[in-house]
Amino acid sequence: MLDRTYVRENPDEVRDALDNRGADVDLDEILDLDERWRELKARGDELRHERNQITEQIGQLVAEGKQEEKDEAIEQSKELKAEIEDVEAEADDLQEELRDRILEVPQVPHESVPLGVDERHNVEDRRWGFDDLRDVPEDVTPHYELGEEMDIIDEDRGAKTTGSGFYFLKGDGARLEHALIQFMMDVHREQGYVDLFPPVPVKSAAMRGTGQLPKFADDAYRIGGSNDEEYEEEDLWLCPTAEVPVTNMYAGDILLQDDLPLKHQAYTPNFRREAGEHGTETRGIVRVHQFNKVELVNFVEPENSYDRLEELLDEAEEVLRRLELPYRILELCTGDLTFASAKTYDIEVWAPADDMDDGPDRGGRWLEVSSASNFEDFQARRAGLRYRPERHESAEYLHTLNASGLAIPRVMVAILEYYQNEDGTVTVPEALRPYMDGQEVIEGHEKVGEAALGAGERE
Repeated sequence: MLDRTYVRENPDEVRDALDNRGADVDLDEILDLDERWRELKARGDELRHERNQITEQIGQLVAEGKQEEKDEAIEQSKELKAEIEDVEAEADDLQEELRDRILEVPQVPHESVPLGVDERHNVEDRRWGFDDLRDVPEDVTPHYELGEEMDIIDEDRGAKTTGSGFYFLKGDGARLEHALIQFMMDVHREQGYVDLFPPVPVKSAAMRGTGQLPKFADDAYRIGGSNDEEYEEEDLWLCPTAEVPVTNMYAGDILLQDDLPLKHQAYTPNFRREAGEHGTETRGIVRVHQFNKVELVNFVEPENSYDRLEELLDEAEEVLRRLELPYRILELCTGDLTFASAKTYDIEVWAPADDMDDGPDRGGRWLEVSSASNFEDFQARRAGLRYRPERHESAEYLHTLNASGLAIPRVMVAILEYYQNEDGTVTVPEALRPYMDGQEVIEGHEKVGEAALGAGERE
């Protein structure tokens, strides 16, 4: 969250940032709450000072034997105590309301972020891999059709067991997913990342710490109570991204300067309702409710965070370079930044099936596989993430950054389409073959049950 003092002293800057983001936040109301709270705190200080003076007078009056005046002073002290309690209670209520309202204010974009309303105004920074494209079929089969034909992606049975937006991977599809997870983690381990395997359920406090709550509650899966009465009021959510548990594992701690930069990577399944996206991407595994992802989380000193952002972006890109998948880098505009981000780069891989014509000149489309973001101290203030520059110095808020390294289903989509062959098979990228026992080609599997029969063969 933003520092209240910063908001109070820089209202015009914050107001401009909200306008540039297109954020619907009543800043004037927040400033009014803050002013009322400060007035109450000042009034409370005055009353306590007045009561302290009366307490001193009571001692004098007792010493002088002035009983009547002493009784009057004691009564006045009681009245002041009651008034102080009322003022402090009102100040505490305002403090809580003000904190809730500040939590709804998004991050102020970095000065280098391009102005814009939405994704149409994002700026393409560069492309990689288009000078030496492999030969793909003239008509590339979309991944969802190919996955069904090869029987390696089964959306129907996923919907049967769980619901729409869930799917089974089968055989070589499942092996490819496992290979991608292990490959990505090996790449990032080379880059100095420490592996974590975090818990998947997370508390509301952790969701608030990284900015998922309160704004994105509708996108998350809340874990309901169980049959055991002891757990009926359980405060847990299914992890929407490993960013949540990994960032919050140090909540309330004070790290040392020698600990930084601290680089963690974590694989988790992730769960999102994708509220507001109904009717889009109804086929395939591009937009689903459960997906695997390797997440990169960095904790750094403030003065190093923007250099680290460029390095983090390169670390995430390395996965696509080794897979030899063409991609591009976008710098997000102010209107497309996530709630907590001060600056973000998106990595978009190219999927050549031409069912959506928003890709490069030869068709296909772009799929976001990572957002590399610098949150500055926004998450640190919410979660209480601090470090001590020197052992004798006061603790300060550190900066947090993260990036997907990468989102696996969309990388799989790109592989199934870009490495597709004329005969309907898929070449396994060379970098993944050691993770698939040397397998070079995915040919698919025979379907089972009546689904394997032709229409004329079924009863």
